[in-house]
Amino acid sequence: MAYETLIVEVEDYVALVRLNRPDALNALNSRLMSELAAALTAADRDDNVRVIVLTGSEKAFAAGADVREMAGKSFTEVFFDNLFGPEAEAIGRVRKPIIAAVSGYCLGGGCELAMLCDFIVAGDTAKFGQPEINLGIVAGMGGTQRLTRLVGKSKSMDMHLTGRFMEAAEAERCGLVSRVFPSKDLMTEVMRIAQKIVEKSAVTALVVKECVNRAQETTLAEGLLFERRMFHALFATDDQKEGMAAFLEKRQPQFRDK
Repeated sequence: MAYETLIVEVEDYVALVRLNRPDALNALNSRLMSELAAALTAADRDDNVRVIVLTGSEKAFAAGADVREMAGKSFTEVFFDNLFGPEAEAIGRVRKPIIAAVSGYCLGGGCELAMLCDFIVAGDTAKFGQPEINLGIVAGMGGTQRLTRLVGKSKSMDMHLTGRFMEAAEAERCGLVSRVFPSKDLMTEVMRIAQKIVEKSAVTALVVKECVNRAQETTLAEGLLFERRMFHALFATDDQKEGMAAFLEKRQPQFRDK
């Protein structure tokens, strides 16, 4: 499928989805969000995809939501349209692992989009921020909720109330970012990480994602029970037998996703 605001490539079981509005620093408008939800949903259903990498350009992952598109809208318009809600929910339903590869500006809706992914790998030029307060609004795609869970109340309050940007090194220290690489090496390193995941059992990767996400959605006791039941359930798979046999035989496992 051809997209107006995205470039999508699939190779070696990795879907590389690149935001492509260079003249607007990849600002998120309705078309981009709609196409992105469709592209990620399609990748989730594609047997030739095991991992998704979402990225922008060297200059900007996404510099926020498109203010030009939003400025003239009324409360009733955005409320009845549920602005960005259906798209964010669709992205959140993707079961396969999604890695955000972030260089340059990752602000507002862009930061929220990156946090919708399963983890963030950043180039050393990355700048994260939730500066919606400068526009007289609050984050609308999970910024106050996900950022607080990732970095804690104090850092989240600081970023949302002052609108300041967080450099890549600080983002890694406080848990927003998983790893930081020189920006020139970012995509090479991210694709290497993606291939590491490709090598694993696909069914186990889906279970891992469900278990980790459950940790943010429920109590510790319920999360532990869910994890234990999924641990038990994986003993019904061929991949569990192969993985343990390979370990005992000191060889690389050959997973079959069964």
